[in-house]
Amino acid sequence: MDHRTSMEMEGVTTKPLLHTTRFSRRTAANRLFAAIYACALFALLYRHAFTILHSASLSSFSISLSLLISDALLGFFWFAAQTFRLRPVYRQIFPENLEKVVKEKDFPAIDIFICTADPYKEPPVRVVNTALSVMAYDYPAEKLSVYVSDDGGSALTLFAFMEAAKFGRHWLPFCRKKKIVERSPDVYFRSNHPRCSETEQIKIMYESMKVRVENVVERGNVDGDYITSEQERQAFNRWTDKFSRHDHPSVIQVLLEVGKDKDTTEQLMPNLIYVSRQKSRFSPHHFKAGALNVLLRISAVMTNAPIILTLDCDMYSNDPQTPRAALCYFSDPNIISELGYVQFPQRFYGINKDDIYGCEFKHPFQINPTGMDGLAGPTYVGTGCFFSRRVFFGGPSSFVTPEILELRPDHVVDKLIQVQSQSTLALAYHVADCEYEKNHSNWGSKLGFKYGTVVEDFYTGYRLQCEGWKSVFCHPDRPAFLGDIPITLNDVLNQTQRWFVGFLEVAFSKYSPITFGVRSLGPIMGLCYSYYAFWALSAIPITVYAFLPQLTLLNGVSIFPKALDTWFFLYIFLFIGAYGHDCLDIMLAQGTIRRWWSDQRMWMIRGITCNLFGSIEFLSKHLGIAESRFNVTNKVVDDEQDKRYDQGIFEFGVESPLFVSLGMVAIINLAAFLSGLIRVARGQNLVGRFFVQIFIAGFVVLNCLPIYEAMVWRTDKGRLSTKTTIVSIFLAGILCTIAFLTQNI
Repeated sequence: MDHRTSMEMEGVTTKPLLHTTRFSRRTAANRLFAAIYACALFALLYRHAFTILHSASLSSFSISLSLLISDALLGFFWFAAQTFRLRPVYRQIFPENLEKVVKEKDFPAIDIFICTADPYKEPPVRVVNTALSVMAYDYPAEKLSVYVSDDGGSALTLFAFMEAAKFGRHWLPFCRKKKIVERSPDVYFRSNHPRCSETEQIKIMYESMKVRVENVVERGNVDGDYITSEQERQAFNRWTDKFSRHDHPSVIQVLLEVGKDKDTTEQLMPNLIYVSRQKSRFSPHHFKAGALNVLLRISAVMTNAPIILTLDCDMYSNDPQTPRAALCYFSDPNIISELGYVQFPQRFYGINKDDIYGCEFKHPFQINPTGMDGLAGPTYVGTGCFFSRRVFFGGPSSFVTPEILELRPDHVVDKLIQVQSQSTLALAYHVADCEYEKNHSNWGSKLGFKYGTVVEDFYTGYRLQCEGWKSVFCHPDRPAFLGDIPITLNDVLNQTQRWFVGFLEVAFSKYSPITFGVRSLGPIMGLCYSYYAFWALSAIPITVYAFLPQLTLLNGVSIFPKALDTWFFLYIFLFIGAYGHDCLDIMLAQGTIRRWWSDQRMWMIRGITCNLFGSIEFLSKHLGIAESRFNVTNKVVDDEQDKRYDQGIFEFGVESPLFVSLGMVAIINLAAFLSGLIRVARGQNLVGRFFVQIFIAGFVVLNCLPIYEAMVWRTDKGRLSTKTTIVSIFLAGILCTIAFLTQNI
């Protein structure tokens, strides 16, 4: 007889479990390994310091100092990464018990925020699919409100959602009737779905909607032929000749309204509201954080749901039960007072077999959040996150009062007043005005999503935890959300370069995790956030190890211990320990050896491209040479690129300075590796002396095989351009010449 049964026999009732927590069994082993590895790191740094003190020339001093700085930085990142392994936890939820604790009629309302910014880089059809997938949640429709922020101010996006509202009247009852799980229409109709006349009829309706939207996008405007009512015509009349994406008035269009609009089975439809906030060239708009704060205020005026879900426009719902999974935590009275948000992992569809660009990001999106969950909770990753609305108004014990009553999280919206009422819309337009925040400066600092960086997600989650809020990592077996990935190397690197610039903005702000974070959250959580904030600086050691050992090898200078020397085994342990531990993490997170190889290769590629250029961009910005920019990641798929990606072929195609540094590394490492092999083949008995340098060059060459293929053998459009190759060879030659001329200084 178990404990619960005996309690029931004694007349004591227990509430059904909504969630459980289990600590990782690897924690003790991780801590033991970390202690041993830390000792080895300190020994290595001691050797570098000793070598510097006994340097006989400026060149040897410079080499030893470079290695000391590089290994110290690598040691810092390794040490910070261990904080994710100190107390990892695994959670399990029991949504089947939810209605035993809270009745469905008492479920909290949910406001869903979806952000898009460019109809040509983020196809409206894809955004529409995301919205339809969450509108079709297994959740009371009258408690759902979907707000779409169009920061591009495009009539094309509004048209797409007008079409989606019409199609949704058929799609939502179809999902309920068939009990389908993939509620993104595009995903469902591309899957191996059951065939029947009703399904084919819905599919025809979807394809018809898709064709109309794509035709409008291709034309670049909404012709009168596509406008079916006077109400629609009045909406599109707002796009005048003076209307531009950077300078335009607010547009708020209620497309579906609870209590007014019904589907084909006479069931209520959720609210669907299109928002394009006012933009002015003379007012800062604060990128995505600014758009989210406008949605936060408009939704407060219209519906003011206590729970908010934020979604990227390309991240559709993959499980209609997801809101109930989040409620397993928000319905727990033991944690609700400090629970700020429930973060689901970012998962992706369409990744090729080997994940050649490392887009799965196992560590930041799945492994590391598990470690943070055992501390104060994971950071916010920008999508797939359920917030308590209260979290945006100060800490758990320090409420920050907004400027008007209607924005308070505890304000009850009068259900008798329609969302489209004149008074409601007037107030919504008022809080969407670009001048509004000038008069109410708490937004972006004490209220709402935080300003000051292009990585508003990371910064907001970090600041919320500094205020005292906790978070939970909910990682169900079936991915709650699935997102799109870039399929060209240029898009991948540009996206991550933007992240790294944003991380550095946080790292060197007054709220730096290494100072403010350690004081507010404690040293362990402070180091967790420092790992990300200073991530871009890994460009320094990666760049040093990409060039220094190779250039010295070309000039016959040994900079590492000889093979079989005592210090040589220290290097072997550090290399195998780091790579082996990383591989084990990936494998235990349901990865593969080949995906791990791609992940470590992209770690090196990012280090000498987007990490390096992101650091330079950040420095240029703070010297006043450049301005902050936010480039939307291209989500338009080219058929040829898609085919090459599925085959595991790297896509270069365009000319980019990022590829020049990549080409230089590939050329210099190949030259150094061949030079080392030639010396060994000539019987110069130098293999022991130069073994480590030859190994490093060979390891980099192995990782650069796709680059050599793109330089020499490929003839398709995705190859590395001839101009980029020539420039890389020229600059590599200059670098080798400089190294040769300075070796005897």
